[in-house]
Amino acid sequence: MKALVGDIIQIRKEYPHLVDRSTVVARKLGFPEIIMPGDIRNDIYLTLHSGDFDKYNKTTQKNVEVIMLVCDEEGKVVPNSICLGAGDRPVNEYRSVIYYQIKQPRWMETFKVAIPLEEMPRIHLRFMFRHRSSQESKDKSERNFAMAFVRLMKEDGTVLRDGIHELTVFKGDSKRMEEVSSYLSLPSERSHPDGHKGATLMRSSSSVGGLSVSSRDTFTIATLVCSTKLTQNVGLLGLLKWRTRPEMLKQNLQELKLIDGEEVVKFLQDTLDALFNIMMEHSQTDDYDILVFDALIYIIGLIADRKFQHFNTVLEAYIKQHFSATLAYKKLMSVLKKYLDVSSRGEACEPILRTLKALEYIFKFIVRSRMLYSQLYEGKEQAEFEESLKSLFESINNLMKSDYTTTLLQQVAALKYLPTVLQDVETVFDAKLLR
Repeated sequence: MKALVGDIIQIRKEYPHLVDRSTVVARKLGFPEIIMPGDIRNDIYLTLHSGDFDKYNKTTQKNVEVIMLVCDEEGKVVPNSICLGAGDRPVNEYRSVIYYQIKQPRWMETFKVAIPLEEMPRIHLRFMFRHRSSQESKDKSERNFAMAFVRLMKEDGTVLRDGIHELTVFKGDSKRMEEVSSYLSLPSERSHPDGHKGATLMRSSSSVGGLSVSSRDTFTIATLVCSTKLTQNVGLLGLLKWRTRPEMLKQNLQELKLIDGEEVVKFLQDTLDALFNIMMEHSQTDDYDILVFDALIYIIGLIADRKFQHFNTVLEAYIKQHFSATLAYKKLMSVLKKYLDVSSRGEACEPILRTLKALEYIFKFIVRSRMLYSQLYEGKEQAEFEESLKSLFESINNLMKSDYTTTLLQQVAALKYLPTVLQDVETVFDAKLLR
């Protein structure tokens, strides 16, 4: 065996005799250190964890086999949606290992469920439990004795959370277990989100569709979602899909800073796209300008954090290759000037320090936006842009001249971070005027 260090493109180039197009690439179980814009992934890893099955009226313990199927809301099996390993052909169903007369089997078998993104809300996983006889003649007549299921997406539009799920085991007629009308409306997990209400619901639904809850059998799975398109956070989902509920937009923008940074950087491109789309689609009003600006400052601040600093290259790539908001420069300059003017008067401006720390990237967005606007409209409004930029630097000068005690810290921050913007500003503004 030989360890080759580098990404797949680099390795193919350096070791063409070892790695070619036919070499199978297994993706990391989880996210890489850096998720570049355009790196789209939508994999759900599922582990059959463990079970505990009662022998009921049998003299010996059952030999339990778990058969998993990926089904749509009509109960039809989605073909070729299960992958057993990198390089293997996808299959229609997964069959577990069978342990001989074990009451509490621990399978720990992991495989991948790969579904097109648009199909996700309609999909659920169905687990059928069957006793397998050691005699072939008996085995043919064996039927499913129980089933369980789980939806991949919750009603609020978020994807199934990572971790262990204890599923409800249902018993009943073998045919009924395969009819979605019998089970899809029932709670799929034992630890129902509504606590006691869930337990009541399960007891009262015992006879619904001819299935009953088996209190003596348990079944546990574990899931890991590796998706650059599906989030497990309701707040972030609300922001990414802001057009579906515009009345929640203000709240979703305000709550962005409460979302775990790890979830935000995972969806960096989509989050930035959403922020600039909000800005562009409200170009005639300033209703959301400050909220979008503050959200942008929060994201830039996250990336400046040591924990996420390797995402700097992702942000740079986004600005150069994916950013397209031609009118953003006007709104960014307007809010930035407002913050500087309020601070230079000695008035309270809570976001000013975070804003000054983020100056480098604010100006990268301003400069790139202006360049795109200029290319699109052949240099239109150049004089107005230069005047606005000049006015913005005058506001920085006013902050530096201010002798209020409250501005001292801001002046130090401005001195520290202002030099980082000059290289970018020089590309769209007269260097002599800058000096």
